[in-house]
Amino acid sequence: MNKTFSDEAVLEIDVQKQIGGLNVDVNITAKRGVTSLFGRSGAGKSSIINMVAGLSTPDAGQIKVLGETLFSSKLNINIPTHKRRIGYVFQDARLFPHMTVRKNLEYGTPRNVETNSDHNFSDICELLGLNDLLARRPYNLSGGERQRVAIGRALLSYPKLLLMDEPLASLDLQRKSEIMPFIERLSDQFGIAVIYVSHSVEEVVRLSDTIALISDGKAIAQGSLSDVMNRIDLSPYTGRHEAGAVLNATVLETNAANGLSTLSVSGHTLWVPQIDLQANAPLRIRIRARDVALALSAPIDTSILNMLPATVREIAAHDGPHCELALEITPTAPHALTTETPEILIARITRRSLEQMNLKVGTALYAMMKAVAIDRRSLGGLGHGPRS
Repeated sequence: MNKTFSDEAVLEIDVQKQIGGLNVDVNITAKRGVTSLFGRSGAGKSSIINMVAGLSTPDAGQIKVLGETLFSSKLNINIPTHKRRIGYVFQDARLFPHMTVRKNLEYGTPRNVETNSDHNFSDICELLGLNDLLARRPYNLSGGERQRVAIGRALLSYPKLLLMDEPLASLDLQRKSEIMPFIERLSDQFGIAVIYVSHSVEEVVRLSDTIALISDGKAIAQGSLSDVMNRIDLSPYTGRHEAGAVLNATVLETNAANGLSTLSVSGHTLWVPQIDLQANAPLRIRIRARDVALALSAPIDTSILNMLPATVREIAAHDGPHCELALEITPTAPHALTTETPEILIARITRRSLEQMNLKVGTALYAMMKAVAIDRRSLGGLGHGPRS
């Protein structure tokens, strides 16, 4: 049931709309996989997907899904919401309280739409772990279970595109951890494009293939997750406290005795708390800028397990006590032969340290990170292989 992914544009949106004091003016293209609209609350993310769903009408522009025009101000086209074949999962599950889970799931299933045999009721119930819930009613479900049912109902409408608007925002940490693995598998197993709205860095890093950074109604950057998150000029928008870099890694091995796993990053070993993945499994890891310390020579007799050789690539302009540096990790010699794009780390240090160490673009150094600073929420794309 696993799908392959093409470069075909699933969603093309180029719209303008005045919403109170917010002027939404975006041009976004989304391909297969998970595209996150990421930004602070009030940035316009939900307004954008409401226009895609047909719940709100743009003042001007056009919206296309898989080449079909859903809205065009020039052509006077505005396809009604119920004919757009778009699934929508809201912050609150919005289940019918008087219906069983089975009836809620069946409610959105179209009777006159050609469906995919790989995308059926039993497959979705198995994927989302709903088989034991089918006879229950929403009031007997946890928040995470209700959201899983809402996702299943959206999928059973056989949508061309799935919109998810902060689906974990109302859940506590335990419920988020419960539902996240199900969302991770959606795109891979059903080959459906997902537009995921969130202001949570952890959710975006774990789930996204690509990202559009939204601020004040504008898409100020879009591209692959690492391309956007690793830009130090964007940290004011991603949030300075949580700013950091996203690295591509593979699992080396797990040592249950000491509760640690080792990853390979640019040919170097990185120690992290134990993860349950097999050797060679690919994943992403986010390292916060505030968790990176720098040294001009390799330290000894330290509790810090992770030390990566790197070179200063960029120093951000700074007007406060802190500054941020983009560091290019130096790959090991064998790895350098197969690495196309260098891995980037971001470090936040004081201006005093910058001056004392005389750091400049091109300075060789060591980036150090404690293993305990890299928790489960820092890991993303678990088990995803390359997409083609």
